[in-house]
Amino acid sequence: MPVIEHEAEIAAEREALFALVSQVESFADYSEVIDTIERLGDDRYRWRIRVAGLLLTFDVEITASEPPARFAWRSVSGVPNRGVYRLTPSAKGTRIHLWLEYHLASRAAEEAVRLAAKPLLQRLSRDIIDQVEQRLAGAPASERR
Repeated sequence: MPVIEHEAEIAAEREALFALVSQVESFADYSEVIDTIERLGDDRYRWRIRVAGLLLTFDVEITASEPPARFAWRSVSGVPNRGVYRLTPSAKGTRIHLWLEYHLASRAAEEAVRLAAKPLLQRLSRDIIDQVEQRLAGAPASERR
C-alpha cells in the first residue's frame, strides 16, 4: 500500500495544534482537493476528495484521540486508508508528523495515484499543515486559503 508522509515544525503549543487537527470537518477548508467532509456520527466522517481526475469517497472512524500527542483514523468503507498525526515538542514549538497509507482497487487507479496524485496528496498534507499553522498564528481569514 502506498504511504505518504509529511512533517513540519510549527511555532505553537501541542495542545493548540491538537485542537485544530482533531476538528476533522474543518479540513475541507484547508485544501481544494477536498470536496466535502460530512460528520456521520460520533467519530465517523465521510470524505469526498478529487485527485488526478478521480472522485474518491471514503468513510473513516477516529481510532485514537490522545491529546496532545496523537490523532489517528482508519477507513470503514470506500477507499481503504489509515493515518495518524503525531505531535511532539520541538525547539520551535511542535513537530507535526502525518503518516497516511491508502489502497485503490484497480492497478490503473494505483498507477494514476503513483504518477500524479501522490504529489497532490503530499501537497494536501502540506496545505493542511500550512493552514493549521496560519490559524494558530492568527492570520486573517483572507490569507487562509
